[in-house]
Amino acid sequence: MRTFQSHGDGSFQLKDFSSLGENIIWEDEIKVWHPETISLGNNVYVGHRTLLKGHPKGTLNIGSNTWIGQECFFHSAGNITIGEQVGIGPRVMMLTSTHQDLGKNHILLDAPLDFKPIVVEDHVDIGIGAILLPGVTLGKGAQIGAGSVVTKDVPPFSVVAGNPARVLRHRT
Repeated sequence: MRTFQSHGDGSFQLKDFSSLGENIIWEDEIKVWHPETISLGNNVYVGHRTLLKGHPKGTLNIGSNTWIGQECFFHSAGNITIGEQVGIGPRVMMLTSTHQDLGKNHILLDAPLDFKPIVVEDHVDIGIGAILLPGVTLGKGAQIGAGSVVTKDVPPFSVVAGNPARVLRHRT
């Protein structure tokens, strides 16, 4: 029989973060795990009910002048780097781990995890409800459509949308 252990309730104190810039706005009901692995730059907004799932194996670095909408979920076991002046819509998810597929004779939940980083370069805009999967890089100035599932790298200054997300056009 499987046993599970709680990761805690997500309560945090600002002194526990790796580093914090100035003028950070924390809305109500934000939960943070492993704040010692999380850094935020200056002028960062974190929306209501956002979950920042730090992890001992990875880091979460959020650049200055970044806006994170309500109810986002970031799991940074494989590292998440968010650049400067990034807009992240409500309910965006960033996931940096997946279970290895060991074939039909194995239970997926019991399989080891693979970790891959997510990189969001400067001036990116991510639409509401988008999902970023492990190992993707969003190039500078990219725009991600609402509800998109990003499974591969996005070139700089491109507009992508869909599931899986595909390039619709390049911004000039």
